[in-house]
Amino acid sequence: MFDGRWFHGALAALVSLGPLAGPPAPRGRPPVVLFPAFHFTKLQVTVRDQTAVPGCPRSGAFQDWFRNDRPSRTFSQVCRDRLLTLRYRDDPSLPMPARFSEQPGVTVRIVDYGRTGSAPYYQALYRRLEAAGYVRDRDIRVAGYDARLTPDMGGFLQRTRALIEDAYHDNGDRPVHLVGHSNGPLYAQYLLTHSSRAWRDRYIHGFTPIAGNMPGQGLMYPLMFTGQNIQDFGYPTTRENARSSARMYQSAPSTYMSAADPAIFGDREVVIRDASTGRSYTPRDYPRLFADAGLRTAGKIAAYYIGFVRFADPGSFPGVDVYAEKGSGLPTVVGARLANLTTGQIADPAGFLRREGDGNQEDITNNAVLAWRAMPCHHFSLTGNPGVNHGALPEDPALLDRLVAALGRPRTRCP
Repeated sequence: MFDGRWFHGALAALVSLGPLAGPPAPRGRPPVVLFPAFHFTKLQVTVRDQTAVPGCPRSGAFQDWFRNDRPSRTFSQVCRDRLLTLRYRDDPSLPMPARFSEQPGVTVRIVDYGRTGSAPYYQALYRRLEAAGYVRDRDIRVAGYDARLTPDMGGFLQRTRALIEDAYHDNGDRPVHLVGHSNGPLYAQYLLTHSSRAWRDRYIHGFTPIAGNMPGQGLMYPLMFTGQNIQDFGYPTTRENARSSARMYQSAPSTYMSAADPAIFGDREVVIRDASTGRSYTPRDYPRLFADAGLRTAGKIAAYYIGFVRFADPGSFPGVDVYAEKGSGLPTVVGARLANLTTGQIADPAGFLRREGDGNQEDITNNAVLAWRAMPCHHFSLTGNPGVNHGALPEDPALLDRLVAALGRPRTRCP
């Protein structure tokens, strides 16, 4: 489905790193680095003389992020989707991350990388930290990322390590506390498990994953058929938009990383029910799902990226103190009944398949980090927030109070 060319390294043109602002804070509390949720990082998309997407502007710019308050009037939603659809080069001689590229003439960068302005959704969190004496862009920083990409792409590891090390040095050589929301903890976990113990011992105070999407969620499978618009996470209402959005999700490796991993889910939930055949698909059935849908390229990407961020086996424990949070007790979409397996269907809420969760991620997902109870030496806790939905968790006063309390605790010293 996807044509492409070798990307030669990073998919995003990113701003340079460096000290952000102000003098070092007094000794005491750890700096905080936030890993935002899926598409909660502001992206700037620049288009120059593109001819790959007929019917869309050849040049211009737009931003892409959840709750973007100034959506482009020049680039329609369909054009934004098509221009952000990655190309895939089916060349087994290339490492999987190198097989993806932008559309010719399209570049993407993070807006205000490292600064709180890059993730404006988290105002309540920033304000609570400020009340405890923190200062934005000094000892509160943001490890934003292009949500289409997985953490083995786009220079994520090097960029994020540099951000954390800067926060450490700029704040009196104090170890940094990582906070992640939703998909953000996937990126933080990948960083922790791809950094040496010596690096973690020097630079990391602890880790607070808020509803971390560690094993993925069932909802991501239907999105590859119906799409979902980033600006408001609403479902497309026209077939043209449903096709453009679904194809964008099919092209993004993060879609598969974020989809329910059969190693954790097995066949405990149905994610697609095909009304035309009466066949149901669980996470364990994903190879057959993509084969039956004729999505050959999606099947190849899925085989590599589903379950990509390992966390449940002892060799993949984060190796730092963990203060996890979750929501529960709310009906949560985990799949959909579809008319058939064609790309570009208009989602029918009457056909959604639900089970309990936080309104976005099911309990299977949110409880998966209980595997970390077996982590030797380091602290682990998972605190429930019944009735608090996924998006409200990082605004919840009790949760934020617990975060501030965790920031005041000394980290565990392990032999």
